[in-house]
Parts: sequence; C-alpha cells; structure tokens
Amino acid sequence: MCKVNPRVDFAFKKLFGSEENKDLLISLINAIVSEEEQVVEVELKNPYNLADYRADKISILDIKAKAENGRWFNVEMQIREDNNFDKRAIYYWAKLVTEQLGEGMMYKELKKTISISILDYDFVPDSEEVHSCYKIINTATGKDDRLHDVFELHYIELKKFKKTYNQIQTALDRWSSFLTTAHQLDREHTPKELASDKNIVKAIAAIDRMFNEEERQVYEVRLKEYTDVASIIASGAEKNIAKGIEKASKAIVLNMAGKGIAIDAIAELTGLSVSDIAALLQSTTEQ
Repeated sequence: MCKVNPRVDFAFKKLFGSEENKDLLISLINAIVSEEEQVVEVELKNPYNLADYRADKISILDIKAKAENGRWFNVEMQIREDNNFDKRAIYYWAKLVTEQLGEGMMYKELKKTISISILDYDFVPDSEEVHSCYKIINTATGKDDRLHDVFELHYIELKKFKKTYNQIQTALDRWSSFLTTAHQLDREHTPKELASDKNIVKAIAAIDRMFNEEERQVYEVRLKEYTDVASIIASGAEKNIAKGIEKASKAIVLNMAGKGIAIDAIAELTGLSVSDIAALLQSTTEQ
C-alpha cells in the first residue's frame, strides 16, 4: 500500500513537479482542460528542488508550467481549508500572468493562463460537481465570446468524488480516484479501471520510492502540521469554535516557529497575518 499521501502538497509537488514525471503532469492537465487546450509537452518553470525547502520557501509548492502551444499553467494541491482561497486563486493566476512580461515586452504577448486548484475540501457552494471551471463571459449574452480568453480557472474538489472503481469513466475520474485512494493501492493490487492507464500505474510505482530520508522527514513534518490543524480545529468546533481556533492558531504558530519555519511561510499555511504572528511570538518570548 502507498505510504505517502499524494494530497500533501510537498508530495504532490515532487510527484507532478519533477522533470522525470512531466508526463504525469501532462496527463493530469489534459484530464482537466478542454479538448482544445490539450498539451503535448510542458516546460517546468519552478521544478521540484529540495534546496528550496531547506530555505523554507514554502510558497513554491504550486507548479508553474508552460506548454508548447504557449499556454501557461499553475497547478496547486490544497489540503487545508482556506476561507479566502477564492481570492488566493485569483492572485496566483494574476501573478503568473504578470511574470510573463519582461522589460520591453508588449501586452499582446501575454498568453492564456490556466489555473488548476485541486482541493481536499468542499469549496464551490450549492454544487455537487467535482470539477468546476470559471471563465470571463459576456453577462448580457451569457456566452464566452473569447474577448478575454486569457483567463481560465479550474477547481477540483476531491471530497465530492464519490465514484467506485467500476463507475470510473474519464481520465479525471482516474486521477481523482488515485489521489483519494492511494493508501489502498499498490502495483500488485491495482483495480483494472486504474491499471489500464499507464500514467496512473507510473504514479503508484513512483510514490513510495520518491523520497530519500531527508525528504521523508520534510514530508512527515508537513503531514503533521496539517493533521494538527485538522485535529485542533475539529476539537475546538466541538467545544467552542472561537476559542478553539484561537488556541489552535497559537499552538500551530509556536509549533512551526519551533521547527525553524519562517514567519512568512507560517502565514501562508495558517492564514494569519505576518504582524499577528510576530506579535504572538514576541509575547511568548517575553513571558
């Protein structure tokens, strides 16, 4: 059985953001975008690099890639619920757009930028669809007239994926099944619905042997942080939501700071402001 959870962003980044696994990233992208947006090759703009994690560059856990047709992609796995993720997704999309233009370049050189957010929680309200796609449309006609065709944003909500193996039909079904049931899979006992896809087979084979000892330690810390967040917040919800979240935030911040994680990285993970985290750490030091 897979011992690594591919939904933990550190594992997701290495699995889909490594040069040797670009075929898996291409397969995942093509499972999500339309037929006209299918890609054959991608160039990784921020490939997986353990040195980034040694430097506490937590914010590089998203995957940036440019396709051979000029399209740009931002792919991210988000396991912890974020009430402001709608704004964050737009920010990440806009950031990747602005990064395309160097000095002296013209706006007409901007290429379509597609953001893909894979979420391990429910996000889009009043919808049971696993896959939601957002574009800019003409509100008068309700149609996409392609006047602003540089924008496309996808959400994949894994908690809404309920299909059993014998109900799997599409490539997105297969990837959603892999991401949600990896702990049940191995090369010798892979359901035929997944075994028929060479990319899924490669992902299953790769996931348990992709970490060296140092990487596994980083993964374990990352996993524990998310587990602690979920456990403390759930406990707080049962007793007192406001107090529970306040205590959870303090405990998590102190835990991360004790491990040497930078303040901006803690802010990224917890949703707290840098100033609030700094004040908390200062007050703890003075006690």
